Amino acid sequence: QVQLAESGGGLVQGGESLTLSCTASGTISRLDAMGWFRQAPGKQRELVAIINYGGGPNYADSVKGRFAISGDNAKHTVFLQMSGLKPEDTAVYYCYAREPQGSWNRAYWGQGTQVTVSL
Repeated sequence: QVQLAESGGGLVQGGESLTLSCTASGTISRLDAMGWFRQAPGKQRELVAIINYGGGPNYADSVKGRFAISGDNAKHTVFLQMSGLKPEDTAVYYCYAREPQGSWNRAYWGQGTQVTVSL
């Protein structure tokens, strides 16, 4: 019903910047949140940043001050501006969208885009 497509991943050196983009397509009734998660090898998938359209943005402590999330709800698009990248930021980054369905929510996930940060 809803598909998420990410782009912008790649290989960069420590301290450099990168911007990820994600756009939702398909049959969309309403989204109340879009954001980014990441998963490094051998680790759990973790929240990086999210925009709650009923509230505001939230960030993981590890990326505060370095990453910035923005988006266009009307276009169902979200961006993640990453600066001061560190090797520990290396992970597959997944776009996330939440669709409210009455008393519960449905989550949608992108296929993921690889971000690799070298020393």
